[in-house]
Amino acid sequence: MTEYYIPTRAAESEFVEKRSRFIGYIEPVETEAEARAFVEKIKKRHYDARHNCWCYLIREGGVVRYSDDGEPQGTAGQPMLGVFEKEGITDLVCVVTRYFGGILLGTGGLLRAYTRGAKDALDAAGVSVVRRWVRHLVPCSYSLYERLKQETERFGAVIEDTEYGADIVLTVLVPEEQSDAYAARILDFTAGTVETLVDGEVFQPVPVRPGTQN
Repeated sequence: MTEYYIPTRAAESEFVEKRSRFIGYIEPVETEAEARAFVEKIKKRHYDARHNCWCYLIREGGVVRYSDDGEPQGTAGQPMLGVFEKEGITDLVCVVTRYFGGILLGTGGLLRAYTRGAKDALDAAGVSVVRRWVRHLVPCSYSLYERLKQETERFGAVIEDTEYGADIVLTVLVPEEQSDAYAARILDFTAGTVETLVDGEVFQPVPVRPGTQN
């Protein structure tokens, strides 16, 4: 089973630490060329910044690169990279721009600031899981709706769409290895009154952690 995690969308974040302004950017990418192009775009946008530190991880080929861009070695690119490696996120590029505020942060302060810049950008973007899903159509009454949502979450499934009418029809994406068990559970807890209908398979990203940026 192939399963991996990516940022849901492009995002940015910003904070100030001891008068230094840190702006974090994150962008989903699939190739090193896309990652490098994004880094250059941010460098041009912030040509007057003291530092534009960056990292990227590409799943295809296991490409991992980072740069401290003039900050002391090990205080920027590597801790940024560590944020994504720790959470298992791939296919992304992250740039944290620093406008120096005149107060030195020290090695520990820089490490914390660049880690925060990457983490805040990821939080803003949200996280999606990419894997194979089986799409189920699930009709149910309004009285069963909340219980059915709870059962769906128990199986790691995601409600893709909800159609309201005389009854409700849910379109549910179920992890492929849970598909049969999910259908059996729905049939069981509804005493045979609700039977799911399989409506094909898809391999796609689905958000699993919402982002904070609209």
